[in-house]
Amino acid sequence: MSIVKVIEVIASSETSFDDAVKNALKEASKSVSNIKSIYVKEMHANVDNNQITTYAVNAKVSFTVNK
Repeated sequence: MSIVKVIEVIASSETSFDDAVKNALKEASKSVSNIKSIYVKEMHANVDNNQITTYAVNAKVSFTVNK
């Protein structure tokens, strides 16, 4: 039986939501190994002068723990 832990990560991008998710995974992988999935909980964008300036996600990252 595996033990799975979940952390919550907030990340952003000036390019796209897809890039924000990739940034969340990249940051999480700096301190966590054995990542198995990422679940995007929330998405939002910041707007200035009727243009999106930043895409952001709040994601849950699941990973297995070595015994």
